Amino acid sequence: MSITLHHYNTLLTTTTCKTLRSLTQIHASLIKSSLDTDPYFTGKLILQCSTSLPDALPYARRLLLSFPHPDAFMFNTLIRGYSQSDNPHSSISLFVEMTRKGLAFPDSFTFAFVIKAAESLRDLRSGSQLHCQALKHGLGSSNAFVATTLIGLYGECCTESARKVFDEMPERSLVAWNALVTACFRGGDVAGAEEVFGEMVEKDQMSWNVMLAGYVKAGEVESARRVFSEMPVKDGVSWSTMIVGFAHNGRFNEAFSCFRELRRVGLRPNEVSLSGVLSACSQSGAFEFGKGLHGFVDKAGYSWIVSVNNALIDMYSRCGDVTLARLVFESMPEKKMKKSVVSWTSMIAGLAMYGHGEEAIRLFDEMTESGVRPDKISFVSLLYACSHAGLIREGEDYFSKMKRVYQIEPEIEHYGCMVDLYGRSGQLQKAYGFICQMPVPPTAVVWRTLLGACSSHGDTELAEEVRKRLDELDPNNHGDLVLLSNVYATSGKWKDVASIRKSMIVNKIKKLTGWSLVEVDKAMYKFTAGEKKKGTIGSEAHEKLKEIILRLRDEAGYAPEVANALYDIEEEEKEDQVSQHSEKLALAFALARLPQGARSIRIVKNLRICRDCHAVMKLASRVYGVEIVVRDRNRFHSFKDGSCSCRDYW
Repeated sequence: MSITLHHYNTLLTTTTCKTLRSLTQIHASLIKSSLDTDPYFTGKLILQCSTSLPDALPYARRLLLSFPHPDAFMFNTLIRGYSQSDNPHSSISLFVEMTRKGLAFPDSFTFAFVIKAAESLRDLRSGSQLHCQALKHGLGSSNAFVATTLIGLYGECCTESARKVFDEMPERSLVAWNALVTACFRGGDVAGAEEVFGEMVEKDQMSWNVMLAGYVKAGEVESARRVFSEMPVKDGVSWSTMIVGFAHNGRFNEAFSCFRELRRVGLRPNEVSLSGVLSACSQSGAFEFGKGLHGFVDKAGYSWIVSVNNALIDMYSRCGDVTLARLVFESMPEKKMKKSVVSWTSMIAGLAMYGHGEEAIRLFDEMTESGVRPDKISFVSLLYACSHAGLIREGEDYFSKMKRVYQIEPEIEHYGCMVDLYGRSGQLQKAYGFICQMPVPPTAVVWRTLLGACSSHGDTELAEEVRKRLDELDPNNHGDLVLLSNVYATSGKWKDVASIRKSMIVNKIKKLTGWSLVEVDKAMYKFTAGEKKKGTIGSEAHEKLKEIILRLRDEAGYAPEVANALYDIEEEEKEDQVSQHSEKLALAFALARLPQGARSIRIVKNLRICRDCHAVMKLASRVYGVEIVVRDRNRFHSFKDGSCSCRDYW
């Protein structure tokens, strides 16, 4: 049958298909025209299914295996699709079926794609077998495309093998050199990466960016900064890498400065650099800087990009304004972009951190009704929301639905959420029984969650039992020892407290230092627990804190809660200990510098807020007429008019 212009127009529409349904309609049209047996048309359908419609991979497989004589292009297309999906195993199994049944002859593309799947799986055994198969077909180190992929595979598992493949290549392109540098970094061989980079006679922009990214992922921020300064040309990828690197390594002010410099030199920020700097705002609690970025996003026309909106939702949620996060979420235009599962999950997580459990549940149900399928992270956020809102029955119900309704096998994070759900509500024995009946071995984190609950509820006997379990998994963990010490201190068992403190000194175990960040006039200031009056900022914070404590005593009847002070010492000394907690110093400094008319303070803390600091924040919010938002390790606390959003359930 002759192929008409209509048939070609029909085929062209496959590249614009957004759903599997529209693609199946085109397929039906081809069947009616008897063109479904034409390899060109079927190949295009498989290509669209494999590259643009990831949920359509099973349909692409049916198309392939039902075709009379599929060629290598069809197999390669689907093998590549699977290798880039969440199911790389299928890429390898399809390759095995193709070769064993002799359905098509593999070429260099076939091996490159299937070896990439083995790399994604970090499956050295399968990768080595594929390497042998490639050699049998004359496609080993002699083929640049296959060899470069092999370098990537071995870089995940065996740097020496990666170097051997590279050395055996008759001609080494810049792509191969860059792949070897990446392989060294992936294998943790920073010195090897530096050596290879030094051997390169020519370096392109990719070479510099690969080196930069390698240092950033290895946490070598100063080395990355040095390479960045030496780069002949800094493109958008270079700037994005540095911004993300600073953010991921906790160097937030440097991330902000780098973003400002990017704009100053006249470059337009891209999706990655925006997401990176918004991540820095999220982690540090830089609310005002984040709001400014939101304005830039709208003016620069980035508001239609899903990932940028997701970053804004996360930023507002983690900076303590869940209302603005919800506004961004609701403003995402459905016609231009579809909310991803990340969008929904980010919003649910934001509500969870604020203790809005019932609202989080409503949003989860809305997500499933809209056709977005929840993933494992969605359930972690939902169970977290139930835990922090005391919704025991609802948490149990959604936990059971994971496997029963959504075929999602619970992982250790989900079991940990359930332990937290029971422990936080005081059902300690139920939490203990749940752990003992888990189908997977409990980790130290799971037992530590229960130990934290024992500390909160003062159950010394169970805390000692849990500590025995932790000794088997993670002995001498500073956090566990502090939690157990808190239990003993609350019960007045000072000999046991002293014994723990002695063991920490003998084993050179240091308690994690508490720190807090506060944003004042778009600059971030950091305070640590017990820090001395050094410098203008430290002195200002300490002097203001003295004034605050005196005023809270006189006007609000404040009396320090010293139950968790870790020594059997005089009450006055205990009061001195808790008065130097980092969040109090951050609050004092913010109040000292609070601009005229400002009525909100945002603090980020690396540890769980203690009861005394919680009480101080409540009283200060009423006495000073300000809203104080504190993000601790677990959740948000919004203090206003003498009360907290957590309703003292945290």
